[in-house]
Amino acid sequence: MAGNNDEKGNIRRLGLWVWGLATGAVGIAFVFGILFWGGFNTVLEWTNREDFCISCHEMKDNVYVEYRNTVHYQNRTGVRATCPDCHVPKEWVPKIIRKIQASNELLHKALGTIDTPEKFNAKRAVLAQHEWDRMKKNNSQECRNCHNFNSMDYAEQNRRAANTHQEAFNAGLTCIDCHKGIAHTLPPIEQFIGAEKEGAAALPAASRAPSK
Repeated sequence: MAGNNDEKGNIRRLGLWVWGLATGAVGIAFVFGILFWGGFNTVLEWTNREDFCISCHEMKDNVYVEYRNTVHYQNRTGVRATCPDCHVPKEWVPKIIRKIQASNELLHKALGTIDTPEKFNAKRAVLAQHEWDRMKKNNSQECRNCHNFNSMDYAEQNRRAANTHQEAFNAGLTCIDCHKGIAHTLPPIEQFIGAEKEGAAALPAASRAPSK
């Protein structure tokens, strides 16, 4: 009888030891999970600041200079749209996808692809078209975080803007269809309308707007 009690006691102690080990492992994993998530989110948000965006001179000396002369930088209401407000989605999954895509910029930073104003302007048309295509594909998602057809008071807009916005809404157009160059200088793109534009860049055929 005593032997059975000892055996049961050993099994009970083994069970408690396994339970304690499993509970401790889960607890440690939980703590490390919180630390990892906190660290990951901190780095993510740290790279999602305007100061980070313009920490390289490719951005600070080119597009940032242009942006500072627009209404998105300084205006009567004091509401500023920063670099990540326009170029990084707020929703989690699209934000992560955008961050992964942006990692390609690190390669070009190392290669010095646009490290001078001359190099930057030579590639401006292609860079701009990539961003326009992205915004067209996501229905100008970042623009709509602040501007939305359904929230517009057309009575407060001038007649031309009110009519154009309502026509665009009914036609299923998105912000970037009409508002290219709203925060940066438009590149000299050949639109194949009328006389040829001297010095204009011709975009790849896939990026050209369909002719009407």
